[in-house]
Formats: sequence, structure tokens, C-alpha cells
Amino acid sequence: MTAPLIVIAAGGTGGHMFPAQSLAEEMLARGWRVKLSTDDRGARYAGGFPEDVEIEVIPSATFARGGLAAKAMVPVKLSAGVFRAMRAFRSDRPTLVAGFGGYPSIPALAAATLMKLPRIIHEQNGVPGRVNEVFATRVDAFACGTWPATLPKGVEGAHTGNPVRASVLSRAAAPYIPPGDYPMSVLVIGGSQGARILSDTVPEALSRLPEAIRGQLRVAHQARSEDHDRVTAFYDAAGITAEVAPFFDDVPNRMADAQLVISRSGASTVADLSVIGRPAILIPYAVAAGDHQTVNARGLTEAGAAIMIPERRLTPETLAEQATTILSNPQGAAQMARAALSVAVPDAASRLADLVQYVSQTR
Repeated sequence: MTAPLIVIAAGGTGGHMFPAQSLAEEMLARGWRVKLSTDDRGARYAGGFPEDVEIEVIPSATFARGGLAAKAMVPVKLSAGVFRAMRAFRSDRPTLVAGFGGYPSIPALAAATLMKLPRIIHEQNGVPGRVNEVFATRVDAFACGTWPATLPKGVEGAHTGNPVRASVLSRAAAPYIPPGDYPMSVLVIGGSQGARILSDTVPEALSRLPEAIRGQLRVAHQARSEDHDRVTAFYDAAGITAEVAPFFDDVPNRMADAQLVISRSGASTVADLSVIGRPAILIPYAVAAGDHQTVNARGLTEAGAAIMIPERRLTPETLAEQATTILSNPQGAAQMARAALSVAVPDAASRLADLVQYVSQTR
């Protein structure tokens, strides 16, 4: 008897792909077959998926990018992608299709809707992205990674939490070493390829820390390639030991080793921080749709696990002040780490997999 098949449709950013990868790992462990439906861009972010996951690259498009000619071709590309997905589904019929957002998920979700296949959405953020908002009333269940969430009228959300990768779970609740008179690690991350505003402010902020703290710092800073040289030069001039790179493939280990994390508040990052349990300074992306990164950060900030600094108030002076507060107070930093664990949902992948099986059995 052929094992049930789940098609996971996800876009090309870590925020969509990491929880999708987590569900893939969980469904494989439950004996399901797993396919990932994404576009060329998304396929480049799929390197962490298990080898048993078949990757189907299906063309998609968005009105949010390109000029008039590119926008005129969007309906054509989307139609082609939907028909290609339908053809694939007829050849190997999915038991369920799960969408994780991003325009690359459109073909698979649209095909599943037209073919009346069981389907769910998982929304990582506290405010749904455009694609998930459009399909919210056309699926059998709407899983929420951030809670409470702002949902479209008439949509009832199921709080599953945001699934984290096996590499994050392996460091769940790792013992926290509070800051002190010894080398201290600071992790700076801003999305899959860094954030310019963090490259503009963090190095100078850390250079303003008291010498007793600054001399102990070991910084891992994720920065865009075009910012690498200037960020590295600034740290060198300030006498701060720093590793600067556009991408770290071992973020869970670096996070577990950190005394402080300075980051954007993407949903996956927030989930990782809570599961591993680390103090953080969060700078929400100001132009995120629906200001969803501010919503994402609330759970940690309200629990006392993180300090949130809006972009409009972010200066090297402000950031230095907050970093000093954490790194000069071992007991307070340890309490922040414990507070992060208090809002964690380490079994989110299992909860989401339970929802997948429930929907597939009741449809």
C-alpha cells in the first residue's frame, strides 16, 4: 500500500522554508511521503530538507516585483504553474496540500483548491501574508504560528506554534551561561542574508560598550555581502573580535552559545529564540506587511525575554544602552533566558502534523 503523500508548498525565504522543513521532517518520521512545491528561488533555500523529500520546481510569479512587462506576464506564469501542479497531482494524488505562504505556494494551493483536495495553511506571523490571506477562506484549517493572530473575518485559527528544525530542537533549552568576566558571544542576525540597518548600527553600538564588556566580546554578525568589508573593518578598528558573513549555516549552535542575540523579529527567529531560550534585542522590520514583525516580537517582550526597539528609535546609543543593561546583569540575563523558554512551543511540528492527519482523515 502506497504511503500517504503531503505536498508542502512554500516560498523562497527562511521564514517560510524553515517551518516547512520542520513539518517535512515530522511527516517523514510518521511514515508519509513528502514533496516540496516551490519555484526556482525557493529551491535554492531547500538544501536543509531531508533527502527523502522530492522537490518539484513549479513556476510562479508576483505582481510585487518587476516592471510593467513582468507584471503583464504574471497571470500567464501563474496559470502555467497551476496547470503544471494539477498535472502532477493527477499523476500522484496528494493526501493533503499544506501551504506556508509566499507566492511560490500559489500554484499548489490553487491546484488543490480546484481539485478539492484536503488543504491547510500555516501562517508563521501574527498578521497573515498576502497569499495566505487570499487562501484563508479556501482551506480546511488555518494554523497559526504566532498567537494571538490577526485573521481575516470568518477564519478560525488553530494555534500550533511555529515548527523549528531538528537542528534547533537538538539545542532546545540548552544551558545558558550568563554574561560575566570571560569571553561572551553576541549573535547578530537579520533574515537570511542580514539586514543593512543592523550593519549600520550594531558595530558602532557594540564599540560603545564599557571596556570591561567590549574586551570580552566575540561577535558573529550576519551581513549582506556588499556590507561585509565595512562591517569587518569597523569591528577591527574597535578591537572587537568578529566573524562577519552573509549566511551562517549553524545558527542554532551559535544561538545556543550566545549570551545575547540582536536580531530582526521574523517568526522563525522568534521561535528559535524561545525554544533555545536566549535573551534578545529585537528590531522589527519597519515596512513588514501589517507590521507583523512587531506582532511577532510581543510574546517574547511581554514575557520579559526580549527588549524591542522600533526602527525609528534605533540608534547606536540606544542599542548600546540596552546591550549594556543585559550584558552587565548576569541574573537579569539568566531570567530573560528562562522567560524565553516559558513561551516556547517545542512540539509545534508535532501539533501541526496532528492537524494534517486530522484534516486528511475527516475530509
